[in-house]
Amino acid sequence: MKILVSGGAGFIASHVTDKYIDLGHDVIVVDNLSAGKREHLNPAAVFYELDIRDPRLAEVVGDEKPDVINHHAAQIDVRTSVERPDFDADVNVVGSIQLLEAGLAAGVQRFIFASTGGAIYGEPDPSQLPADEGTPARPISHYGCSKLAFERYLYLYKVQRGLDYVILRYPNVYGPRQDPHGEAGVTAIFALKMLGDEPCTIFGDGTETREYVYIDDIAASNVLALEKGAGETYCLGRGVEVTVPELFEKLAGLTGYAKEPTWEPLRPGEIHRICISGEKARRELGWQTTVELDEGLAELVEFFREKPKV
Repeated sequence: MKILVSGGAGFIASHVTDKYIDLGHDVIVVDNLSAGKREHLNPAAVFYELDIRDPRLAEVVGDEKPDVINHHAAQIDVRTSVERPDFDADVNVVGSIQLLEAGLAAGVQRFIFASTGGAIYGEPDPSQLPADEGTPARPISHYGCSKLAFERYLYLYKVQRGLDYVILRYPNVYGPRQDPHGEAGVTAIFALKMLGDEPCTIFGDGTETREYVYIDDIAASNVLALEKGAGETYCLGRGVEVTVPELFEKLAGLTGYAKEPTWEPLRPGEIHRICISGEKARRELGWQTTVELDEGLAELVEFFREKPKV
Protein backbone atom coordinates (compact mmCIF):
# COMPACT_ATOMS: atom_id res chain seq x y z
CA MET A 1 0.00 0.00 0.00
CA LYS A 2 1.00 3.64 -0.27
CA ILE A 3 1.62 5.38 3.07
CA LEU A 4 2.30 9.05 3.75
CA VAL A 5 4.36 9.58 6.91
CA SER A 6 4.38 13.12 8.26
CA GLY A 7 7.50 13.96 10.24
CA GLY A 8 9.24 11.02 8.61
CA ALA A 9 12.72 12.53 9.02
CA GLY A 10 12.31 12.60 12.80
CA PHE A 11 13.50 10.12 15.39
CA ILE A 12 10.41 7.95 15.76
CA ALA A 13 8.83 8.37 12.34
CA SER A 14 12.05 7.61 10.46
CA HIS A 15 12.10 4.18 12.14
CA VAL A 16 8.42 3.73 11.25
CA THR A 17 9.23 4.65 7.65
CA ASP A 18 12.01 2.07 7.57
CA LYS A 19 9.66 -0.63 8.85
CA TYR A 20 7.06 0.18 6.21
CA ILE A 21 9.60 0.16 3.40
CA ASP A 22 11.14 -3.11 4.60
CA LEU A 23 7.67 -4.64 4.33
CA GLY A 24 7.36 -3.53 0.70
CA HIS A 25 5.08 -0.50 1.12
CA ASP A 26 5.50 2.69 -0.90
CA VAL A 27 6.21 5.58 1.47
CA ILE A 28 5.95 9.33 1.02
CA VAL A 29 7.58 11.47 3.69
CA VAL A 30 6.48 15.03 4.45
CA ASP A 31 8.79 16.89 6.84
CA ASN A 32 9.88 20.52 7.15
CA LEU A 33 13.23 19.44 8.69
CA SER A 34 12.80 21.83 11.62
CA ALA A 35 13.54 18.92 13.96
CA GLY A 36 13.98 15.97 11.61
CA LYS A 37 17.24 15.28 9.82
CA ARG A 38 17.80 14.63 6.15
CA GLU A 39 20.24 11.86 7.05
CA HIS A 40 17.40 9.93 8.70
CA LEU A 41 15.39 9.79 5.48
CA ASN A 42 15.10 6.38 3.89
CA PRO A 43 16.38 6.74 0.30
CA ALA A 44 13.52 4.57 -0.93
CA ALA A 45 10.94 7.09 0.28
CA VAL A 46 9.57 9.95 -1.81
CA PHE A 47 10.37 13.11 0.13
CA TYR A 48 8.64 16.49 0.25
CA GLU A 49 10.28 19.20 2.38
CA LEU A 50 7.05 20.77 3.52
CA ASP A 51 5.35 22.02 6.68
CA ILE A 52 1.96 20.47 7.44
CA ARG A 53 0.59 24.03 7.67
CA ASP A 54 1.75 24.87 4.15
CA PRO A 55 -1.16 25.44 1.72
CA ARG A 56 0.69 23.28 -0.83
CA LEU A 57 0.13 20.22 1.38
CA ALA A 58 -3.31 19.54 -0.12
CA GLU A 59 -1.81 19.42 -3.62
CA VAL A 60 0.93 17.00 -2.55
CA VAL A 61 -1.52 14.67 -0.80
CA GLY A 62 -3.94 14.92 -3.72
CA ASP A 63 -1.24 14.02 -6.24
CA GLU A 64 0.16 11.11 -4.18
CA LYS A 65 -3.23 9.69 -3.08
CA PRO A 66 -1.95 7.63 -0.12
CA ASP A 67 -3.98 4.74 1.23
CA VAL A 68 -2.84 5.53 4.78
CA ILE A 69 -1.58 8.65 6.53
CA ASN A 70 0.70 8.10 9.51
CA HIS A 71 0.86 11.43 11.35
CA HIS A 72 3.93 12.10 13.49
CA ALA A 73 4.77 15.71 12.56
CA ALA A 74 4.27 17.86 15.66
CA GLN A 75 5.52 20.54 17.99
CA ILE A 76 6.79 18.24 20.78
CA ASP A 77 8.54 20.55 23.25
CA VAL A 78 6.50 20.92 26.45
CA ARG A 79 8.35 24.10 27.44
CA THR A 80 7.79 25.66 24.03
CA SER A 81 4.09 24.81 24.28
CA VAL A 82 3.88 26.64 27.62
CA GLU A 83 5.78 29.66 26.32
CA ARG A 84 4.13 29.77 22.88
CA PRO A 85 0.69 28.15 23.16
CA ASP A 86 -0.52 29.75 19.92
CA PHE A 87 2.36 28.18 17.98
CA ASP A 88 1.79 24.82 19.65
CA ALA A 89 -1.91 24.83 18.73
CA ASP A 90 -1.19 26.07 15.21
CA VAL A 91 1.05 23.08 14.48
CA ASN A 92 -0.58 20.34 16.54
CA VAL A 93 -4.23 21.23 15.97
CA VAL A 94 -4.57 23.44 12.90
CA GLY A 95 -1.77 21.75 10.96
CA SER A 96 -3.10 18.30 11.86
CA ILE A 97 -6.61 19.23 10.70
CA GLN A 98 -5.18 20.49 7.42
CA LEU A 99 -3.40 17.16 6.88
CA LEU A 100 -6.56 15.26 7.78
CA GLU A 101 -8.72 17.30 5.40
CA ALA A 102 -6.20 16.81 2.60
CA GLY A 103 -6.20 13.07 3.25
CA LEU A 104 -9.98 12.78 3.18
CA ALA A 105 -10.16 14.78 -0.04
CA ALA A 106 -7.61 12.38 -1.59
CA GLY A 107 -9.54 9.27 -0.45
CA VAL A 108 -7.26 8.11 2.37
CA GLN A 109 -8.45 4.85 3.92
CA ARG A 110 -6.89 5.09 7.40
CA PHE A 111 -5.31 7.79 9.58
CA ILE A 112 -2.79 6.71 12.25
CA PHE A 113 -2.03 9.38 14.86
CA ALA A 114 0.99 9.48 17.17
CA SER A 115 -0.34 10.91 20.43
CA THR A 116 1.13 11.10 23.93
CA GLY A 117 0.64 8.69 26.79
CA GLY A 118 2.37 10.98 29.26
CA ALA A 119 1.34 14.59 28.83
CA ILE A 120 -2.27 13.75 27.97
CA TYR A 121 -3.04 12.51 31.51
CA GLY A 122 -1.54 15.35 33.51
CA GLU A 123 -1.06 14.23 37.10
CA PRO A 124 -3.18 11.09 37.60
CA ASP A 125 -3.73 9.84 41.11
CA PRO A 126 -1.01 7.27 41.95
CA SER A 127 -3.78 4.71 42.48
CA GLN A 128 -4.62 5.09 38.75
CA LEU A 129 -1.14 4.09 37.58
CA PRO A 130 -0.41 2.57 35.20
CA ALA A 131 -2.78 4.84 33.27
CA ASP A 132 -4.80 3.25 30.50
CA GLU A 133 -7.25 4.30 27.81
CA GLY A 134 -9.99 4.82 30.39
CA THR A 135 -7.96 7.02 32.74
CA PRO A 136 -9.27 10.63 32.70
CA ALA A 137 -7.24 12.86 30.37
CA ARG A 138 -6.45 16.06 32.27
CA PRO A 139 -3.32 17.56 30.69
CA ILE A 140 -1.39 20.26 32.55
CA SER A 141 0.63 21.47 29.53
CA HIS A 142 -0.45 23.10 26.30
CA TYR A 143 1.27 20.26 24.43
CA GLY A 144 -0.91 17.68 26.19
CA CYS A 145 -4.00 19.80 25.45
CA SER A 146 -3.20 20.07 21.75
CA LYS A 147 -2.65 16.33 21.41
CA LEU A 148 -5.90 15.58 23.23
CA ALA A 149 -7.75 18.14 21.11
CA PHE A 150 -6.74 16.41 17.89
CA GLU A 151 -7.73 13.02 19.31
CA ARG A 152 -11.18 14.52 19.79
CA TYR A 153 -11.18 15.82 16.23
CA LEU A 154 -10.48 12.32 14.95
CA TYR A 155 -13.55 10.99 16.74
CA LEU A 156 -15.59 13.90 15.37
CA TYR A 157 -14.48 13.07 11.83
CA LYS A 158 -15.34 9.43 12.40
CA VAL A 159 -18.90 10.39 13.40
CA GLN A 160 -19.41 12.99 10.71
CA ARG A 161 -17.42 11.62 7.78
CA GLY A 162 -16.72 7.97 8.50
CA LEU A 163 -13.01 8.38 9.17
CA ASP A 164 -11.09 5.17 9.92
CA TYR A 165 -8.38 6.06 12.45
CA VAL A 166 -6.07 4.56 15.07
CA ILE A 167 -4.58 6.58 17.95
CA LEU A 168 -1.29 5.41 19.48
CA ARG A 169 -0.39 7.00 22.82
CA TYR A 170 3.37 6.88 23.24
CA PRO A 171 5.41 6.74 26.45
CA ASN A 172 8.97 8.14 26.53
CA VAL A 173 10.48 6.54 23.44
CA TYR A 174 14.25 6.09 23.27
CA GLY A 175 16.86 4.54 21.01
CA PRO A 176 19.21 5.26 18.08
CA ARG A 177 18.61 8.57 16.21
CA GLN A 178 17.10 10.18 19.28
CA ASP A 179 17.91 13.90 19.36
CA PRO A 180 19.74 14.94 22.53
CA HIS A 181 19.03 18.64 22.00
CA GLY A 182 16.10 20.58 23.39
CA GLU A 183 13.10 18.65 24.70
CA ALA A 184 14.52 15.41 23.38
CA GLY A 185 14.11 12.89 26.12
CA VAL A 186 16.30 12.49 29.14
CA THR A 187 17.81 9.21 27.91
CA ALA A 188 19.56 10.83 24.94
CA ILE A 189 20.48 13.96 26.90
CA PHE A 190 22.11 11.98 29.70
CA ALA A 191 23.87 9.53 27.36
CA LEU A 192 25.54 12.19 25.25
CA LYS A 193 26.53 14.35 28.22
CA MET A 194 27.95 11.39 30.09
CA LEU A 195 30.01 10.27 27.10
CA GLY A 196 31.39 13.79 26.90
CA ASP A 197 31.97 13.89 30.68
CA GLU A 198 29.70 16.93 30.92
CA PRO A 199 27.48 17.87 33.89
CA CYS A 200 24.00 16.31 34.01
CA THR A 201 20.94 17.94 35.56
CA ILE A 202 17.97 16.18 37.15
CA PHE A 203 14.82 18.28 37.28
CA GLY A 204 12.58 17.66 40.29
CA ASP A 205 13.18 16.03 43.66
CA GLY A 206 14.21 12.59 42.41
CA THR A 207 10.86 10.89 42.87
CA GLU A 208 9.67 11.76 39.35
CA THR A 209 8.95 8.71 37.20
CA ARG A 210 8.55 8.03 33.50
CA GLU A 211 7.79 5.07 31.23
CA TYR A 212 10.47 4.05 28.69
CA VAL A 213 9.87 1.91 25.60
CA TYR A 214 12.47 1.15 22.93
CA ILE A 215 12.02 2.56 19.44
CA ASP A 216 11.80 -0.82 17.67
CA ASP A 217 8.78 -1.79 19.76
CA ILE A 218 7.06 1.53 19.04
CA ALA A 219 7.73 1.20 15.30
CA ALA A 220 6.22 -2.30 15.40
CA SER A 221 2.96 -0.88 16.76
CA ASN A 222 2.66 1.32 13.69
CA VAL A 223 2.87 -1.76 11.48
CA LEU A 224 0.10 -3.48 13.42
CA ALA A 225 -2.04 -0.34 13.20
CA LEU A 226 -2.14 -0.64 9.41
CA GLU A 227 -4.58 -3.54 9.66
CA LYS A 228 -6.01 -3.56 13.20
CA GLY A 229 -7.60 -1.25 15.74
CA ALA A 230 -10.04 0.78 13.65
CA GLY A 231 -11.53 3.64 15.65
CA GLU A 232 -9.55 2.74 18.78
CA THR A 233 -6.99 4.35 21.07
CA TYR A 234 -4.02 2.38 22.39
CA CYS A 235 -1.51 3.11 25.14
CA LEU A 236 1.90 1.65 24.37
CA GLY A 237 3.52 1.06 27.72
CA ARG A 238 5.05 -1.64 29.86
CA GLY A 239 3.33 -0.34 33.00
CA VAL A 240 6.70 0.11 34.73
CA GLU A 241 7.71 3.35 36.46
CA VAL A 242 11.38 4.31 36.41
CA THR A 243 12.67 7.25 38.45
CA VAL A 244 15.04 9.72 36.82
CA PRO A 245 17.83 8.92 39.34
CA GLU A 246 17.43 5.21 38.49
CA LEU A 247 17.82 6.04 34.81
CA PHE A 248 20.83 8.23 35.62
CA GLU A 249 22.54 5.36 37.47
CA LYS A 250 21.90 2.88 34.65
CA LEU A 251 23.39 5.20 32.05
CA ALA A 252 26.30 6.17 34.31
CA GLY A 253 27.17 2.49 34.63
CA LEU A 254 27.06 1.99 30.86
CA THR A 255 29.21 5.06 30.13
CA GLY A 256 31.61 4.97 33.08
CA TYR A 257 30.37 8.37 34.23
CA ALA A 258 31.55 9.34 37.72
CA LYS A 259 30.11 12.81 38.31
CA GLU A 260 27.14 13.49 40.58
CA PRO A 261 24.12 15.16 38.97
CA THR A 262 23.05 18.72 39.68
CA TRP A 263 19.45 19.34 40.69
CA GLU A 264 16.91 21.93 39.58
CA PRO A 265 13.14 22.35 40.17
CA LEU A 266 10.66 20.60 37.89
CA ARG A 267 9.86 22.85 34.92
CA PRO A 268 6.37 24.29 34.18
CA GLY A 269 4.06 21.83 32.43
CA GLU A 270 6.10 18.76 33.31
CA ILE A 271 4.44 15.96 35.23
CA HIS A 272 5.61 14.24 38.40
CA ARG A 273 4.74 10.58 37.86
CA ILE A 274 3.45 8.60 34.89
CA CYS A 275 3.48 5.14 33.40
CA ILE A 276 0.98 3.58 31.03
CA SER A 277 -0.46 0.14 30.44
CA GLY A 278 -0.10 -1.65 27.12
CA GLU A 279 -2.65 -4.33 27.99
CA LYS A 280 -5.27 -3.26 25.43
CA ALA A 281 -2.63 -3.05 22.68
CA ARG A 282 -1.37 -6.51 23.57
CA ARG A 283 -4.87 -7.93 23.59
CA GLU A 284 -6.28 -6.32 20.45
CA LEU A 285 -3.25 -5.51 18.28
CA GLY A 286 -1.00 -8.37 19.32
CA TRP A 287 1.64 -5.80 20.28
CA GLN A 288 4.39 -6.58 22.75
CA THR A 289 7.58 -5.07 24.09
CA THR A 290 10.62 -7.13 23.17
CA VAL A 291 13.52 -4.95 24.37
CA GLU A 292 14.17 -4.57 28.10
CA LEU A 293 15.37 -1.21 29.41
CA ASP A 294 18.97 -2.25 30.16
CA GLU A 295 19.38 -3.73 26.68
CA GLY A 296 17.83 -0.71 24.99
CA LEU A 297 19.96 1.77 26.92
CA ALA A 298 23.08 -0.15 25.91
CA GLU A 299 22.03 0.19 22.26
CA LEU A 300 21.46 3.92 22.73
CA VAL A 301 24.87 4.43 24.33
CA GLU A 302 26.57 2.46 21.56
CA PHE A 303 24.84 4.64 18.96
CA PHE A 304 26.22 7.81 20.56
CA ARG A 305 29.67 6.26 20.98
CA GLU A 306 29.81 5.65 17.24
CA LYS A 307 28.19 8.95 16.33
CA PRO A 308 28.86 11.48 19.08
CA LYS A 309 27.83 14.55 17.06
CA VAL A 310 24.07 14.57 16.57
